[in-house]
Amino acid sequence: MITLDDNYWENRYRNDHTPWDIGFPSPPICSFIDQLPDPEIAILIPGAGKAHEAAYLWNKGFKNISICDWAPSAFESLHQKFPNFPQNRCLVNDFFQLEGTYDLILEQTFFCALNPGLRNDYVNKVFDLLKPGGKIAGLLFASHFAKPGPPFGGEAEEYRKLFERKLRLKNLAIAENSIGPRAGNELFFVAVKQ
Repeated sequence: MITLDDNYWENRYRNDHTPWDIGFPSPPICSFIDQLPDPEIAILIPGAGKAHEAAYLWNKGFKNISICDWAPSAFESLHQKFPNFPQNRCLVNDFFQLEGTYDLILEQTFFCALNPGLRNDYVNKVFDLLKPGGKIAGLLFASHFAKPGPPFGGEAEEYRKLFERKLRLKNLAIAENSIGPRAGNELFFVAVKQ
């Protein structure tokens, strides 16, 4: 079994072995961002990697963005494109050790990178990090994978039970505008902390 620790992820970025990185922000998440009315909200992107979604938000006028990843090398491309992106908002840290509260957490290929044994802890941490009325939104894979992960997949009913322990699911459905290779295999979801 692979140890999915900070060294593992840093080596993946240093060796440019990041096949999950599509090279641009995910279209379903862009569609969601385009509907956000308040650019002042506090946003967290855990496991942000090269932070394409953070770049998209930044270009749209959202400036209260924090990104978190174990791999410092992951943030290099964001710093090259946006040298004025605040360094103190680039959190090289374990998601489970984060503090603070946010209005929105964006989920893009972080959940699927975690050992499935951590999924309950993930939902608990999301709950702790969200302000009352805060949301988590993003993408989850809609099926299990034949190969051992990461990525680790799952199914809608599993996710429903998992998230509804702590949050109210507003949406959990196949994404309508996924990239071609992921079409039909991504669930877009929104859940709210009541």
